[in-house]
Amino acid sequence: MTHKARKRFGQNFLHDPAIVRRIISAINPQPGERLVEIGPGRGAITLPLLRACGELHVIELDRDLVQPLADKARDIGRILIHQQDALRFDFSSLVEQARLRVVGNLPYNISTPLLFHLIDQSDYIQDMHFMLQKEVVDRLAAIPGGSDYGRLSVMIQYYCQVEPLFRVGPGAFRPAPKVDSAFVRLIPHAQLPFTATDTGCLAMLVRQAFSQRRKTLRNSLKGLLTADEIVHTGTDPGARPETLSLRQYVALADRLAATRQQAMEE
Repeated sequence: MTHKARKRFGQNFLHDPAIVRRIISAINPQPGERLVEIGPGRGAITLPLLRACGELHVIELDRDLVQPLADKARDIGRILIHQQDALRFDFSSLVEQARLRVVGNLPYNISTPLLFHLIDQSDYIQDMHFMLQKEVVDRLAAIPGGSDYGRLSVMIQYYCQVEPLFRVGPGAFRPAPKVDSAFVRLIPHAQLPFTATDTGCLAMLVRQAFSQRRKTLRNSLKGLLTADEIVHTGTDPGARPETLSLRQYVALADRLAATRQQAMEE
């Protein structure tokens, strides 16, 4: 009996063989690599990954998919199925000698929080290849000045190099989603282009700035930095959040960290 896609799990199963081949080619899995797939579903990507590398960890929340997946993989390679919520999964627990290569056709309803969960563990990750809503990929890769540029752009680009790879239409999935999708590669920086003194301050500042993105920094960062403190970093307090570069956000976050440290010492 075919498993029916469940809306509460955000399931849209990939079925187009040509798209699967493009995905596998982009990932280029090799024997001995530590691959982890999030949301394997019916195994469209899982089985070719397993054939290529011989061993695969998968994280699947829907328990009704676990046994069918194990049965399909039995004669192909060693599959280790973790029936857990990827949002709460400790990816560092899978690391041995090699860092992880994480892949997946991510449920669109949890893709953004899942990306933030993964960048918190980016030290353990070699690269990530994900199918996402095209709008999300546009936001990941956005540059300052555009409407797509926001909190997700700044925080992901702080930790990772973003490479949009190709677009995928709704017909490649069952059921077909109402939006276009895109496949993207994220590579954690071997060395951060800009290093924040306190990444907690960076995350807080970026979140607050974009929660009121139509306001100027003078107003949107009120309570965190004064106009004079913003000027001290070389940034115009009259600028709007979507116009600032990653470098500028790191400078503002460093100023916030210094201000807080000074307040603690007084």
